[in-house]
Amino acid sequence: MPAFPHQLVRRQEAADLMEACSALLELRLQQRLEQQHPRPLGLATGRTMEPLYAALVQRLKAWPAPTLEALRAGWLSFNLDEYVGLPGADQASYRHYMDVQLGQPLGLSSAQLRLPDGSDDDPAAAAAAYGSELASSGGAGFQLLGLGSNGHVGFNEPPCDADARCRVVDLSPATRQQNAGLFAGDPERVPPQAITLGVREILQAEEIHLVVTGVAKAAVLQRLLHEPPTVDLPASWLQQHPQVWIWADGAALH
Repeated sequence: MPAFPHQLVRRQEAADLMEACSALLELRLQQRLEQQHPRPLGLATGRTMEPLYAALVQRLKAWPAPTLEALRAGWLSFNLDEYVGLPGADQASYRHYMDVQLGQPLGLSSAQLRLPDGSDDDPAAAAAAYGSELASSGGAGFQLLGLGSNGHVGFNEPPCDADARCRVVDLSPATRQQNAGLFAGDPERVPPQAITLGVREILQAEEIHLVVTGVAKAAVLQRLLHEPPTVDLPASWLQQHPQVWIWADGAALH
């Protein structure tokens, strides 16, 4: 039996999984329009999220113009992380990623798509400011997460406890290898540090949606589903949250 109660959404094909997840996110965005003080979205980056964002953009562009304009006007999201030392204009930065995936297609400004400032001369201060900014905005409502092959969420590398806050982290060799695609395939070109929201901020979200695809994530997903919480598997702290959805394709559940 799984180690914690959750809602597991399974689709054999990753494309079908992304359609299902984007449909729920669309519903949450519709509900957000009806709320007087909606909490911001918590967003993630990476290859896993690209088809999800593409499906979401297609759905939102089908909305009536006044409704879509209302969504644009009220949009506020906070991303999980950003590399230290990369300016937002760098094509490998997560700022650039979000501009391409959502900002440009939906007409959202950088002030609406918020990320840590990895180019700040004092990244530790930038991390503290970013965590405070999220808290003052009410914390995330709908929080998207990917799952690292070593069990990280955001850039919370193992070992990591449940009280870890927004901070500067050293990226593991495994994570730098996993993210080398945007750096000409060379893990040595991946920045050695990043700013990440901590597990503490993630667990303060209203609902958490962990998206896991591909056979490369199968082993770590099985650990997450069946092992108790441990600092060696940062994603396992999600077991402490009452509203976790796990979205997985057939390959990840192989």
